[in-house]
Amino acid sequence: MSIADSLNSFIMQDYYQKKHKSYHEKTFTIDPSDFLAPFVERLTAGAIVFDVGCGSGRDLLWMKKKGFDVIGFDRSSGLVEIAMENVGCKVIEGDFETYDFSVIYADAIMLIGAMVHIPYDRFSDVFRNIVSSLSDFGIILITLKEGTGTR
Repeated sequence: MSIADSLNSFIMQDYYQKKHKSYHEKTFTIDPSDFLAPFVERLTAGAIVFDVGCGSGRDLLWMKKKGFDVIGFDRSSGLVEIAMENVGCKVIEGDFETYDFSVIYADAIMLIGAMVHIPYDRFSDVFRNIVSSLSDFGIILITLKEGTGTR
């Protein structure tokens, strides 16, 4: 990982930790139906959905209301706390690059804007680690930003 990527990762981690309340206020009321509804159509009733980078739990709550068992994951302790309050489910605090995701079992994984914070040279390893929590016939929803490099 380059020094610039390491610094960028640290800044983003610090941002979400310090600004967790304003981030929650800015994003929680956005309706995720447009991008979650097609995903839900591919899931079986009662599937276990793992939201990696769940923020304050907006998408977790939407999925829970649709009848799915949900688990969240975020590295900001402030966002983890808000997500647990908002959704009333298990939310794990951890770092994408060091957490052992193989200890989790999920039928589906959501990565909504979460992987944009992973340096390009670490993306494959981090993604492979996260996917280790997926069941044999599970599915993934991932959203990424258009661009090149780390911007």
